[in-house]
Amino acid sequence: MWLKPEEVLLKNALKLWVTQKSSCYFILQRRRGHGEGGGRLTGRLVGALDAVLDSNARVAPFRILLQVPGSQVYSPIACGELLSGSDVYWAVATGATLEEINQHWDWLEQNLLHTLSVFDNKDDIASFVKGKVKALIAEETSSRLAEQEEEPEKFREALVKFEARFNFPEAEKLVTYYSCCCWKGRVPRQGWLYLSINHLCFYSFFLGKELKLVVPWVDVQRLERTSNVFLTDTIRITTQNKERDFSMFLNLDEVFKIMEQLADVTLRRLLDNEGFDLDPGLQEPSQITKRDLEARAQNEFFRAFFRLPRREKLHAVLDCSLWTPFSRCHTAGQMFTSDSYICFASKEAGCCKVILPLREVVSIEKMEDTSLLPNPIIVSIRSKMAFQFIELRDRDSLVEGLLARLKLVHADHPVRYDTTVDEDLTSPVFHSTSLCSGNHRFGGLEMVSSQNSEEREKETSPRMYPEAFRPSGSQSPDSRLSREQIKVSLWNDHFAEYGRTVCMFRTEKIRKLVAMGIPESLRGRLWLLFSDAVTDLAAHPGYYGNLVEESMGKCCLVTEEIERDLHRSLPEHPAFQNETGIAALRRVLTAYAHRNPKIGYCQSMNILTSVLLLYAKEEEAFWLLVAVCERMLPDYFNHRVIGAQVDQSVFEELIKEQLPELAEHMHDLSALASISLSWFLTLFLSIMPLESAVNVVDCFFYDGIKAIFQLGLAVLEATAEDLCGSKDDSQALMVLSRFLDHVKNEDSPGPPIGSHHAFFSDDQEPCPVTDIADLIRDSYEKFGDQSVAQIEHMRCRHRIRVLQGHEDTTKQNVLRVVIPEVSILPEDLEELYDLFKGLEACIGSMES
Repeated sequence: MWLKPEEVLLKNALKLWVTQKSSCYFILQRRRGHGEGGGRLTGRLVGALDAVLDSNARVAPFRILLQVPGSQVYSPIACGELLSGSDVYWAVATGATLEEINQHWDWLEQNLLHTLSVFDNKDDIASFVKGKVKALIAEETSSRLAEQEEEPEKFREALVKFEARFNFPEAEKLVTYYSCCCWKGRVPRQGWLYLSINHLCFYSFFLGKELKLVVPWVDVQRLERTSNVFLTDTIRITTQNKERDFSMFLNLDEVFKIMEQLADVTLRRLLDNEGFDLDPGLQEPSQITKRDLEARAQNEFFRAFFRLPRREKLHAVLDCSLWTPFSRCHTAGQMFTSDSYICFASKEAGCCKVILPLREVVSIEKMEDTSLLPNPIIVSIRSKMAFQFIELRDRDSLVEGLLARLKLVHADHPVRYDTTVDEDLTSPVFHSTSLCSGNHRFGGLEMVSSQNSEEREKETSPRMYPEAFRPSGSQSPDSRLSREQIKVSLWNDHFAEYGRTVCMFRTEKIRKLVAMGIPESLRGRLWLLFSDAVTDLAAHPGYYGNLVEESMGKCCLVTEEIERDLHRSLPEHPAFQNETGIAALRRVLTAYAHRNPKIGYCQSMNILTSVLLLYAKEEEAFWLLVAVCERMLPDYFNHRVIGAQVDQSVFEELIKEQLPELAEHMHDLSALASISLSWFLTLFLSIMPLESAVNVVDCFFYDGIKAIFQLGLAVLEATAEDLCGSKDDSQALMVLSRFLDHVKNEDSPGPPIGSHHAFFSDDQEPCPVTDIADLIRDSYEKFGDQSVAQIEHMRCRHRIRVLQGHEDTTKQNVLRVVIPEVSILPEDLEELYDLFKGLEACIGSMES
């Protein structure tokens, strides 16, 4: 490669280099120990030394020097001593192979030698050559995307060595590299770890012995942090046939995260193409850089933490402080800005979180900078609230970027709110006509037509159904009604202090209110606010009505599946014992399948949608379903339920960490994982009485999947003694089913509605009743310490194993079908299959 010209002192270095070619201005040299036989001890020692040294000291085996006869240079190496031209040279190129350095030599002869003779001043010759070489470096750096790296020249050097050592196709993009040790038993081999888009590679050359390892990411079955006898922390790569441990003194966390990202990206690209349309950074693997992977990980955390759309792109993360009126002080934290949101999270976990959709923002203004309020800005929203941020660095550029995105958001989606929705979000008490008001009810479709097409709206919008879907004559006890009224009062007090829109301050206090159970009259609206489905609803007037028009009446496999499950959703509930409720459920499910054909319809969506319709209008229920399927439970609802299987695997790890005695007794936790699948897919709605399960859904909409993990752990802890005494999986299933079927909601104003999915036995032994509020409180107190970052990290790690499991199943199915038809040994056919899959991954990345 071309090298930024630097002075080279040849004195005392002649024994390390051998001149191969020379001209009047250039010298081509070879490093001793490279390209020599094993009989020269000096050469072997020099080669071994070069292989062990780090990147700052390692020397390429070939180089080209610029020599200018008669020039004089003061050398800082010799403490200002005047050196003759024969003493000082400039290194202008290095090469990992003889072929590469000869190409550079030929270029110099063809393009520079005939030009240099016209210069009279020797210093001008040196300046001219150095300028040309610097221009070549800039051109090559740009062509190979090396300018995106922190140290382009070092990356370029590593890239040349990577290509020479492993001879991959040009499209095999090197992402990053590290100095590390590869352990073979107790013996470490010092070398270099290269991470590319399709492979993990390791190279070592020590005392004449060369070691090369190449592990395709598609072969990685497990990636974990572990330790060995000598080091407390290593990275273990597990494939089908081997385990390899790597260690390094620096950057181990960074290396592990990048490995996870690369393995995850490669496996999902090859095995799970369904989820990739929404991640543009994965469309061109040959362009992926280390910086891209770090940005992707940060984006994924941002979207998961605030549960935002998957298309949302993070622009900046800034330290700042936010004025919190409830505590009468500025709270330190971080501001996150993206395409359509301004978000804030306090540094103290759970202290305060704010989500500001730019649709709700009216203005963003800079205030006067003072010693008490350094670099302040004010963000004003539609509900006449204002948020004051201070201590923002680069305030001018931040405000400029936010105003530009604010203008785009308002231009793309003009603020046209349904007046009913607007009142619900901003009035002192939520508008009662759109809520349950203590009765299980759902409204008809209320569309806002952007084109005032009233006739079309009348044809497609079902009427409101004000009747309460409750058995006649069943009245809740006075005590239950009074408890419900107390909850409503507590929430109204909270709204007055913390805000009542999607932009409310979210603190530990609101989490405690949610854990108590949201009042029936407020449940639907708060689900919309917590999930931010209300923003999608307001941004897409008429969208749901158009979907209903386009999708209804069409017959296909999806609609047949929907029809088959309509009457099996909530058959005990009066809302779905007539055509009114069934028709609303049909419209929502069919409209969503039309919106997202890659998901279409999956079992368990009907149960979830039925409950959403009990507490929200039809259009609101549709957008809540969108939020659940596309934001809060990604990759859950597809034909392989990848997301649910990943979370089951995470849940299994949490059981081992939090309930070690239960995990030790139940050696095979896969049985518990299979039992818990419905917990994740239906949010406990299918295995718990409805009046209790809706409290779980409350927590889910506020805290996301974390609420399901911790509640599952609380259920297992409560039944641990009986589970340890169970003799087989069926008995364990009975224990869990009986416990969950006796989880009651003492505060529910409605009549009890059992779960038709619960497992019943002939055993008449009474089962103690557990109150859902107590169970949820225990789940938060005992198992609520898992952060979003920890859960996302575990998800990434377990996704590798789950996807590999699917690939292994596919492989076995293919081999079982093909083996009887061909005259090839099974082991040879298996090797051929692995080779084909590896080639498919490489070809896929090159085509991208």
